Amino acid sequence: MPLLSVILPVYNEVNTVRGILEKVSSVNIDKEIIVVDDGSFDGTERTLKDIRLDNMKIIHHSRNRGKGAAFLTGLNNASGEFVIIQDADLEYNPDEYLKLMAEMKKGDADIILGARFMEGYYGSFVPRFGNRLLTNLLNFFFGIKLNDCFTCYKMFRRDTINKLNLKEQNFTIETEIIAKALKRGLSIREVPISYRPRSYSEGKKIRVKDGIRAIISIFKYRFSA
Repeated sequence: MPLLSVILPVYNEVNTVRGILEKVSSVNIDKEIIVVDDGSFDGTERTLKDIRLDNMKIIHHSRNRGKGAAFLTGLNNASGEFVIIQDADLEYNPDEYLKLMAEMKKGDADIILGARFMEGYYGSFVPRFGNRLLTNLLNFFFGIKLNDCFTCYKMFRRDTINKLNLKEQNFTIETEIIAKALKRGLSIREVPISYRPRSYSEGKKIRVKDGIRAIISIFKYRFSA
């Protein structure tokens, strides 16, 4: 059993998927890499066929189902003691796994978040403002003080995340993870990470509609049983 399962939801990332997989592979940690191609149609599937890495498995969705669905497919195929989510662009640096794992191994937190704002988040105004708005909203309704609830980098024990019984199929899985963890009394700790945001012209996919869905999901999980 590997120490860490790295789950990569991939959708139309032909320009970056090879580079990010090489970076993930080079991290000196016992791991498996699970790539879930979520119905890409831009050549990503062909690129993945040409990549040969140790301990990597590739799973294909026949159609685009959403980041949450891709993550859950990866989770169902994971065997590591710990799990982390990795976007298929180059915004997040996989070398940070070591920092998150060191914090996780201290044993006093159930979920470790890689927080971007601690290191001086920068980039386009709309996604930066949206992230702050959503994090502040979630903090307010759940009575917490997190820095970056919607970071991609979330690390947890596989048995812990499986107990949350996650269902969300799109970006709202980010809300679902935090909300369900808090309702179950799990402890969450943040560590600062580096971050290189890409622009919309470079392929950034988060849009205003995703923010609206996230707001709805915050209310949904705050007031549901």
